[in-house]
Amino acid sequence: MRLGVHLVNFTLPGGPETIGPVLAATGRAAEEAGLDNLSFMDHYLQLEFLSAVEDPMLEGYTALGFLAAHTTSVELQLLMTGVTYRHPGLLAKIVSTLDVLSGGRAALGIGAAWYEREHRALGVPFPPLAERFERLEETLRIVRQMWSDDNGPFDGKHYQLAETVNSPQPLRQPRPPIMVGGGGEKKTLRLVAKYADACNVFAAAGAGPGEVAHKLAVLRDWCEREVRPYDEIRKAVLYNGSVGQEPAGGATFVEEMRALADVGVDEVHVMPLHGDPVAFVRSLGDHVVPALSRL
Repeated sequence: MRLGVHLVNFTLPGGPETIGPVLAATGRAAEEAGLDNLSFMDHYLQLEFLSAVEDPMLEGYTALGFLAAHTTSVELQLLMTGVTYRHPGLLAKIVSTLDVLSGGRAALGIGAAWYEREHRALGVPFPPLAERFERLEETLRIVRQMWSDDNGPFDGKHYQLAETVNSPQPLRQPRPPIMVGGGGEKKTLRLVAKYADACNVFAAAGAGPGEVAHKLAVLRDWCEREVRPYDEIRKAVLYNGSVGQEPAGGATFVEEMRALADVGVDEVHVMPLHGDPVAFVRSLGDHVVPALSRL
């Protein structure tokens, strides 16, 4: 099972001037620990259910560019880019740039966006949910076209591009993998089956594999309708629980992941919600990575 760390907390001892050095050290620790993926959130403001909204939050793709310069092997992505945050042509260009400068290590995670407060705060349009899903599907089509040999126009309901020229193209072949996030059974999982290389659903700590197994069964149904091999799609979860930084805590987490692996999950992303992310990553290397690699 692949393991990623999703970095969400930037309130660090010493203030904002310590964020850069700590992230650089986290990147080095991630590679030493054998992690597969490092990710950030795509938000303008800190999430109210994690911390105070005024607490530090980094712009995601700028932060990934910083990590690219301080790592050499780990995959880099925003776990879920909000479709409303960037024009799709620009998004394809941004991820291409990250891929080229990181030596082929970029992935695109994307979803329909949900945090209305930060849109209103910074004056970014926040259309109704149905329109956001329409925009998400058009964005997936545009990104895939820009990462192909087709540099012609795109004429959609919401986006019109006269040319889809994208130079340099990503180094990663055939293109950076696309992960669509969310467990919506009517729209999100259909988009996974039609356009994506990976899904990412929510796994509540201690809840068991039942809900995840149900979502994957729905995805399998959509794959049959879209004539898409189910096994082509990587099945990832975002785990909302804490992972203890001691052998017993790591072992408990691994047993939860074993149950998820049995229903088809092959990637998990965990979050250091508080404390030192470097120590958290090192503990994963000591207590979790070797066991997960055998699942």
